[in-house]
Amino acid sequence: MMRVKNEAEFLYDAVESIIDCVEEVVLVDNLSSDASPDVILDESELFLVDSGAQVLGGTTDDTRTVSTGAPTERQRRLFTLVLRGHIRVAMQKFPEGTSGAALDALARSVLWNAGLDFGHGTGHGVGAFLNVHEGPQRLSPGGDEPLRPGMIVSNEPGYYEEGWGGIRIENLYVVLPDDDMPPHPSGKRWLRMDPLTLIPFDNRLIDLERLSDDEQAWLRRYYERVWDTVSPLLSGDDRDWLQQACGAL
Repeated sequence: MMRVKNEAEFLYDAVESIIDCVEEVVLVDNLSSDASPDVILDESELFLVDSGAQVLGGTTDDTRTVSTGAPTERQRRLFTLVLRGHIRVAMQKFPEGTSGAALDALARSVLWNAGLDFGHGTGHGVGAFLNVHEGPQRLSPGGDEPLRPGMIVSNEPGYYEEGWGGIRIENLYVVLPDDDMPPHPSGKRWLRMDPLTLIPFDNRLIDLERLSDDEQAWLRRYYERVWDTVSPLLSGDDRDWLQQACGAL
């Protein structure tokens, strides 16, 4: 269920929601919206929700993986690896003309160095009240379309292990010029990713000691933006929950 500033703006789901728990998430191709209602969630399982909506302001697509209790050390280690891949793309500055393939490799580098990988592209283009998967831009090994200002892409690295479960962290970002960078040697414009999705992560799954100083700084700036943007729209228990989630670091 989604709540927007004006619920009359919500029209319909942008994607069929994927909701899975550890027993059912095996490989990425098996992620499904047909999860059995008979599965009982035990303590310390991972719960993955991939959802989106069509609202008058545009199209959303986001994924969060949360723990149903106290996460295990392995869950925290793997979640943090995926989060680091996400952050590396989110904080990267790059010259105009850079392809999605370059950023895809950047997201995978942390997992590759740990002997891990995931079997889908890091991200896809998104339309504005159009298709939730819309090209030509995409962050994938075959993504050869240059990224340009105004393009919207998802950033959704993951990790999936048969018989164990899956992790995915997905935000939408818009590509914007970065005029604070020094001039490019060839005169190209510098670009950056600006987040459109403003949802806290499950802080219980984050091992801060595994994040670099720059990655921790990005996470704190992101939480500040989530709070500053979303908290004026909330009240009561919802606002209290957001304050706790954004202030946990």
